[in-house]
Amino acid sequence: MTIGVVGLGLIGGSLAKAYSGEGHTVYGYDRDEAILGFAQVSGAAAGVLDEHSIKLCDALFIAVNPGDAAAYLEKAAPGIAENTIVFDCCGVKRNVCEQCFRLAREHGFTFVGGHPMAGSHNAGFKNSRANLFRGVYMILVPPVYDDPVLLGRIEELLKPAGFGCLTVTTAEKHDEMIAFSSQMAHIVSNAYIKSPSARGHKGFSAGSYKDLTRVAWLNAEMWAELCIDNSDNLIKELDRFIAAVTGYRDALAAKDEDKLKKLLEEGSRLKEELDHR
Repeated sequence: MTIGVVGLGLIGGSLAKAYSGEGHTVYGYDRDEAILGFAQVSGAAAGVLDEHSIKLCDALFIAVNPGDAAAYLEKAAPGIAENTIVFDCCGVKRNVCEQCFRLAREHGFTFVGGHPMAGSHNAGFKNSRANLFRGVYMILVPPVYDDPVLLGRIEELLKPAGFGCLTVTTAEKHDEMIAFSSQMAHIVSNAYIKSPSARGHKGFSAGSYKDLTRVAWLNAEMWAELCIDNSDNLIKELDRFIAAVTGYRDALAAKDEDKLKKLLEEGSRLKEELDHR
């Protein structure tokens, strides 16, 4: 198959490497021409994604920030073939899908919202790798949910990337859940590391510190855009978290060991329940 990849950073670069590694033809585009050159020299891209090669693509992946995704598709849409399926790879879905579904209807191709649940604080093409998506979830927001032919074609197009599971949902549900499962984790980790105690953690920290601070190291520009775009859902999760943490603080302030024990048991029990589902 022939694949187009827009944006050759960690996600786009890994897609290019995954598909080219499986013997498929990949055309790439990046606004940094040096990165595009690296992709071609490394064999991740066979050529440049332009107004000619885009017509050949079975699938087109747009792996840029949400604000740039619809803007790219607006310009490229007239040249996209009717049989091409376009996926975005953004971490939020409502605004991107609203704009891109409209463009797809107007120009006659198919757009599917996508969010590969993989990443790293080490960004850029140099850190991309062909196995980044092996075994991970790919969240999909299709234009319709009752077309087995479309869903079968999507599955076939995504197979070379190696995703472990495809999750089909709505843009609204995606953003609601991602506020909890991803964005909240980054904010909590990023806030936790700001304690003055963090500067003296060496010699006193182990696995729990590493687990909680892993995603504090992030791309601030990208995550600020993602969080602002999903601020309504994220504020709800933050309010819930603040209320929960306040309960622990109140129990500590009152030296209420029974209350604190109950809170800790509730959290431990819930974690066990969720992990065994």
